[in-house]
Amino acid sequence: MRTEDLIIVKAKIIMKATDNGGRKSGFKSGYRPNHVFELPADLRNLKTYIGDIQFDDQELIEPGETKIVTVRFLKTPKIEKYINVGQKWLINEAARTLGFGEILEI
Repeated sequence: MRTEDLIIVKAKIIMKATDNGGRKSGFKSGYRPNHVFELPADLRNLKTYIGDIQFDDQELIEPGETKIVTVRFLKTPKIEKYINVGQKWLINEAARTLGFGEILEI
């Protein structure tokens, strides 16, 4: 589903456990981490994209959990090339990877 300013996808997200470098606490629907689709050789050139994670059936996702969610990305010309079923990406807070996503449906 696409709207004028957003690209909305269903995705599976896998959050890293706390002892594996993940968050110490969960997060609520509406959380806006950095979304990273490519890792450049020089991490100073890391490109991140804006998108919020929405839950359909729960209030929180905890470290170590895997869930099917809705992700609403801000539509930009640069992100559109990544929006494909099967596309995987990193879910980050600053440079720290907290989890992983995979697009299931557009």
